[in-house]
This record gives sequence, structure tokens and C-alpha cells, in this order.
Amino acid sequence: MARVLIRSCPDYDSDRIRRIVREGLETLDLRPHGRTLVKPNAVAAGRFFPHAYTRPEFLKGVLEALQDRAEGPLEELALGERCGITMPTRFAFDQAGYYRALRGVPGLRFRHFEEEVQVPIPLYHDGRLRDHFYTPTSVASADFFVNCPKFKAHPWTTVTFSMKAYIGIQDDRHRLLDHDHLLERKVADLQYALQPRFIAIDAITAGEGRMLTPLPFDLGLVLMGDNQLAFDVVCCHVAGVDPRQVEHLRVAHERGFGPIDLEDIQIGGDVSLDEARERAQGFRTGLIRVDDYFRGTSIRAYGGRPPGDTHDYCWGGCPGALEEAIEILRIVDAATDAKMPKLHLVFGKVDRPIAAEPGEKVIFIGDCAEYDGEIGGKPVHIENLYVDRSQRSPETARDKDIFAKMIEVQARLFATRNQPVMRLAGCPVSVAEQVLALVHLGRLKNPYLVPDVSAHFVSAYFSTRMRTALSRLLGRPHTQPAAVRRGDARPPQSLPPPKTAPRFEAPPRLSAGAAQKIEED
Repeated sequence: MARVLIRSCPDYDSDRIRRIVREGLETLDLRPHGRTLVKPNAVAAGRFFPHAYTRPEFLKGVLEALQDRAEGPLEELALGERCGITMPTRFAFDQAGYYRALRGVPGLRFRHFEEEVQVPIPLYHDGRLRDHFYTPTSVASADFFVNCPKFKAHPWTTVTFSMKAYIGIQDDRHRLLDHDHLLERKVADLQYALQPRFIAIDAITAGEGRMLTPLPFDLGLVLMGDNQLAFDVVCCHVAGVDPRQVEHLRVAHERGFGPIDLEDIQIGGDVSLDEARERAQGFRTGLIRVDDYFRGTSIRAYGGRPPGDTHDYCWGGCPGALEEAIEILRIVDAATDAKMPKLHLVFGKVDRPIAAEPGEKVIFIGDCAEYDGEIGGKPVHIENLYVDRSQRSPETARDKDIFAKMIEVQARLFATRNQPVMRLAGCPVSVAEQVLALVHLGRLKNPYLVPDVSAHFVSAYFSTRMRTALSRLLGRPHTQPAAVRRGDARPPQSLPPPKTAPRFEAPPRLSAGAAQKIEED
């Protein structure tokens, strides 16, 4: 039976956390071994995102506890992640304080996933979005994978605990692929890469309401477990959420990754589930339609239908990105709402009238934006540009450089500055692109160029670009990922092989010396 432990932890005392986690590992009878990889949630970090990431004090306690319980010298102990909003992971790690706080952990290495060779993971199950996806070498080759997420709300998936954090096991080229109205299906597919042997979540200060800019919510808890689905189910009950209403959890259960009913989960620790629920009373989750999110502001948003007949709203794409974008700007520039002109932002297929007055700009955001009607008394036809996912290959996926995004977005907006209607294409149009668009339209402070952090950002940017280019140039072949060889990539039930297995061209072998240079901090 899957087990979840709920422990009280009132503050970020690394020694206390180390003791709690060590006792959790003992109770679950787990011993790290081989290549042990710890993944935090570092989607964004620093003074603008103080409650979005797994705290370094928490990670220090976890890493030291793992070493305490190791069954011998570890082949490697690493901390790895791909952060979000086009920030270099090196920058996020620096802003999170990971390098400084974890310097004393013996033998620890830092893995920045976008800088690594990306490995194909084949998929065989019915209902998959595609036949394979890519993940970094260190994930595919991990022997003992530990997930250390942050207890948070999420505007796209209601909550983000352990399973949703898997979006960080892909680089930028592949992260935004399928990040649309079927995002939760993508999250469920990513579970086939490997399953964590141990999960410990930072629920000491949780993040409510949002994902990148959440508000602090003191829970004073550390939850631990040995089955990812069961773990997220218990977290949902703590937060007052029905886990069957969280699509990626329901789908993962249907595919055999674990239980979704509490009677099938053994809950232990020094805090009962009822007490944990009591502590979380009033915790606000995500999932607010964009139309409602901007009521009472100078922005009027229109959430239309995404492609297909199964969804009436794109929870996983552009609308949620807009909600995160405006909150980032409100933190960086306190005058954001006062500066913002009256805008009409349109997503998906909209059939209702767009009530724009003369001088008010209308922006259609995303490839699936579609409209046929009048704006300001003039006929406007916006064509659906959506390309079906079957025509979008992981092999041809490309990442967008943040400075290229700045130039591109600014050029588009400048070219249409005297036009009442414009379009931002993409699927999705990312948080970064929408931030940059609003910066230009409202003449706001650019969060990527804030003076006291820009030097660190630029340094991390050039370091990451150089190392990523070298990795792609000299990458070694991986014809079959270690996770697939071990069988970790499949849930318990037997799954049939695909009719035709995907073929991949292996890149040139990476020498040990070159690999060492790429992986060094």
C-alpha cells in the first residue's frame, strides 16, 4: 500500500528538516543509491518570486538526509531543474540561493536541464498525445529520483504538487509543445519518464492563488511519500480539492500509476489529515477564467473555445499565461494598473461582440484566436492558425531566445502601433512574450532588465547559451534511456509495444572531458 507521511515543521530549520526527512526515509525503508537526482520546483526565484520555489534550507535538509540514509557512497548526488519564463536555470538557482546555501553539501552537483543532451522517451499507452517526448540525460539516467516540489496553487491545473512539477523535466524546446488545452494530458504522459522513489514537499510556507507569484500561506508541514499519485491525492485533500477533479491525477490513476482513494493510502506522521486540513482552511487554489480575472481593470479579456470539441476553454495555454504575466508586472512595477491603457485581449474562438471603443487596442493572442465580426464599426476577420499537434514534431521544436523575443514582440507592436487590431501568434504565447507585450503597451518596467538583477541575468544567459550549444554539438548517443531499460517508465500494468517504434539519429559521442566541462557550474 502507498504511504504518505505528514509531519509538523514550523520553520525552515535545515537541521530539523534533515531529521524529519531522515526519519521519513527510515519509515518508508528507502535508501538512496547510484545516481541520485533531486528535483526542486524552481520555476522562478528571487525577490520578485519569494514563495514560488522550494526553499534552499529545505533542500539542504533533504540532501543531507539522503546522504545519511545512502546505502554506500553515491555515484552522484545532483540537484537538477529547468526553470520557467525563459530564465536561465543558472539564474533561478542563483536567485533562489541554492549555490550559496548548498555549497557545503559534500559532492553535490548542479544540473541545469536545458544545458544537457535531451533523450527520447518512447510512449506506448493508449491516449498518448504523441509517440515520444524528450527529457534531459540526468533524468533518464537517474537511479534514485527524488522530487521536492513546492505546495502551490496553479492557474492552469488548480494545484501543483509532485506530478505537475514534471513540466520542469523538459527544456524550452519541448516544454511548450502541447502546453495548451491538453496540458494536463501532457503532464500525465510525462510520468512515463520515471517515477520518484521519494517525494518530500516544501509545505512550510505554501503558495496560494497563483504559481509564479503566489501569496504566502503558512502551513508548517512537510509531507513525504513513496508513490507520486498517492502523495498528490493526500496534498489535494489537505488543500480542500477533490483529486478526481484534477485531470492529470485522474488520468494517471486510470493508467495505473497509483491509488486515488484515501482508503487505499496509508497515512502516517505526527499530524493527522484532519489537522492538516484544518491548517489549510482558506487556502485559495487557481483556475479562474481570464474573463473574470481582469474584471474591474483596464484590461478586458475574452476567453473563447480552443480547437476541437472536447473543451470550451484553454486552461493550459495563453489565458493562464496572461494571468501570471500581469501579476509579475504588478510586483515589478507598482503602477502597472494605473499605467495600462484600455486593452481588449482575445483568446480562442470568440463569437460574442468585442466592445472596443475608438482608440482601444484589440490583441488576438494565440494561434487558435478566431473572430468574424465588427470592431469599432469595421469588419474584422481573424483566421484560426492552429496547427494540429500531429504536425508538430519534437525533433523540429525550437526554443526562443529571450532577447530575440524582446526584439520580435517589440517589432510586432511597433509595426501595428497605429492599428486598432493586432495578433500575437504562437501555441502557446508564453508568459515571457505576454510580459514583454504588456511592458511595451503600458510602458512598464521590464522584469528582465531590472538594474539590480540584470547583471546576474545576463551573465547566466551567456553561460547557459554557450553550454547548451556545446552540449548539442557534442552530445553523446542514448539509444535507450536508463529509465526505460529499468522499466521505471511504465506503470504497473503491462503495456503493448507500438506498431512502429520511433527512430532517432544519435548525436556524436560526448567525451568524458567535454561532459565534465558542460556539467561544471
